[in-house]
Amino acid sequence: MPYFESPVDGTRLHYVDHGPADGPVAVFVASAYLGHEMWEYQMLPLAEAGHRCVALDRRGHGRSDDTWSGYDLDTLADDLNGLFDHLDLHGITLVGHSVGTAEVIRCLTRHGSARVDRVALVAGVSPGLVRSPGVPDGVDPAAVRADEELFRRDRAAWFTAFADDFFAVRQPGNDVSPAYVRHMIDRCLVATARAATGIRAVVATLDLTAELPALDVPVLVVHGTHDTSAPLALTGRRLARLLPDATLKVYENGGHGLFATHADLLTADLREFLAGGRRTRDTAGAAAAR
Repeated sequence: MPYFESPVDGTRLHYVDHGPADGPVAVFVASAYLGHEMWEYQMLPLAEAGHRCVALDRRGHGRSDDTWSGYDLDTLADDLNGLFDHLDLHGITLVGHSVGTAEVIRCLTRHGSARVDRVALVAGVSPGLVRSPGVPDGVDPAAVRADEELFRRDRAAWFTAFADDFFAVRQPGNDVSPAYVRHMIDRCLVATARAATGIRAVVATLDLTAELPALDVPVLVVHGTHDTSAPLALTGRRLARLLPDATLKVYENGGHGLFATHADLLTADLREFLAGGRRTRDTAGAAAAR
C-alpha cells in the first residue's frame, strides 16, 4: 500500500494513485470522517478515461496512522502539500469536499499554486459555517456545542440519524441504497474519535474569508440546493462571490452527499474542468454564473 511520511511530524499517511502516471492529475481531498473511498464514483471513471487520480486519507482517517495531534488546518494543509512533493505532482486539479475544501484553500494560501492549475470545491463548509465576526450569518455557536455533545455521546447514532439529510434522500432522484448508506456510516466510524473531534473543531472555528482573495487559480464551486450540512447561501454562494475567479454550479435537489446522488453529473463537470487551461487573476474575470 502506498504511504508517505508527513513533513510535519513523520505521521504515516496513506494515499491511492489510480490511472496512468502521465495523465492529467486530479488530487481528491475527502470530507470529515471519510477517506479516499468516498470518491469512487469520480476517481474510477476519471482514471479509466486517462486521468491520474490521487487521493489522501488524512491523519486519523481511512488507512492513515492515528495521531493525537495535528488536527489543525495548517498541519492538514502541510500533509496535503507533502503528498504533492512526495509524488512530484504538477498541473494538479485539486478537488475538495466539505472540510476538505478548507484544507485545499489553506494549502494554496500557505504553499502557493506552483503545482496547482485549478481547484474544485464541492459542497464546501468554506469560508465558514459558525457565527463569528467574519461569518455574521453563521450557525449559533450554542447549537454547535449541543451537537458536539450528541456526537461525543454516540457517534454511531449521530451518523445514522443524519444520514438521510446528508444525502437529501427525500428529494426527487436522490436514490442511494440502504446498503450504501450503511457502508458510508461504517467508513465514517473508521475515523478515530480523536480525529473526528479534531476535524469538528476545525469546522467550529473556520473562517477563511480573508484568505480567499489570494487564490490565483480558476475555481469551480459545486453545491446542492438542499445541503443542510453546509447551506448554499452561507457557503457555496458566498464562497463564489469572494473568490477572484470562480464559477458556481448549483445542483438541484443536491445534498451534502452529492458525490453519490449526483455522481454522474459531478464526474462530468470535473472531467470538463480538468480539460481547462490555467488562467491567472490578471487575465481572468469573475465567472458570470453565481
